[in-house]
This record gives sequence, C-alpha cells and structure tokens, in this order.
Amino acid sequence: MVPVLTKVPTEQKVLFLTIDDGATKLPQDLKILQDNGIKASLFLAQSFISGNPAFFNDFVAAGSVVEDHSVSHALNLIQLPYAAQKAEICQMADFVQQHYGRRPVFFRPPGGPYTNVTRKAAADCGMKAIIDWEAKANAGKMDYQYGAALRPGEIVLMHFRPEFAADIQAFLAAQKAAGLKVVLLEDYLKTG
Repeated sequence: MVPVLTKVPTEQKVLFLTIDDGATKLPQDLKILQDNGIKASLFLAQSFISGNPAFFNDFVAAGSVVEDHSVSHALNLIQLPYAAQKAEICQMADFVQQHYGRRPVFFRPPGGPYTNVTRKAAADCGMKAIIDWEAKANAGKMDYQYGAALRPGEIVLMHFRPEFAADIQAFLAAQKAAGLKVVLLEDYLKTG
C-alpha cells in the first residue's frame, strides 16, 4: 500500500500547489502561473482532457508535472472493486506517460476519499503516494482544515475552473502572508 500525504513534514518555509481535473482549459491560467514563477503538480483526469491533452504540454514545458487523477473522475471510486480501481489508476498512468513523456508517481482520488483497496491499487500501478490536502483555494478564497493560515509543508488544492484567476490570487496572498515559497512536490520529494 502507498502512504497518504496530506502535508509534507518539514520546517522549511515551503509549500506545494496542486491543481486538479483539467475540464476548464483557459490559456491565461498558464500565463498566471508563469508570471508568478509557479510550477504545480497537475492531477488531471483523462475524461476531462482526452479531447485536447496537448493543451497541457505548455504547462509541462514550463516546469509543471502531470500526475494521476483517474480515467473517469469517478467520485464513487472507493465503492468500486480492486480491479476497477486499478484500471482507473493504471490506465490514466499509461495515458499520462504516452502524452507527457513521464509516468506519474502520485495519485489523487477524485473527490479525495480512498480506502486500503485504493492504496493497494495505487501501489500496484507504480504510484509512490496518494496526495491529499489540508488547504484549498476555491471561489476566490482560502479554506483550511487546520488553523487559519498556510503552514510549512502545506499541500494546497486548486482546480482548473473559470474562477482560476481569483483562486490563484487568494492562494498567492495567503502564501505571501505566510512567508512560504512555492516549490514543486516532485522536486522536493525527489521523485523524478
């Protein structure tokens, strides 16, 4: 079974931005990230990007990394049997490798829930961890599961949505207020 990370244990003044789904594809989203020097882990679902996977090539070229968010974004993933969960994860990993040249090492279950079956399926697909979160930028504001500010090692969730610009501004304000630097999860954890 793979471990589950909701926060990276560190005293270093760093945090990690993760952006999910990929259904909304706005060219200005990449520019916003680039203008702010941000690289992110992109947890994309095949059902959202299969019509235009090349849209995310520029994100990868700019230093972001594509990870696994399942084939169909099944919110009931944990209710599926092992074989179906494994297919959701492994087939997306194959898709990511085919389109972006790197096999993902992290999996984020759609909606967040997971079970030990999910953890085993992820491990059997070559994942090194399930990535969860304790803070998110949503609807132009920050939401925290613990406290009222970002902390060192925080994994922050965002989505590719029409509100992306407002969400990133809320994130940047919180990040600067906390005095934390955005770094790429894959670089920090040396996953390649």
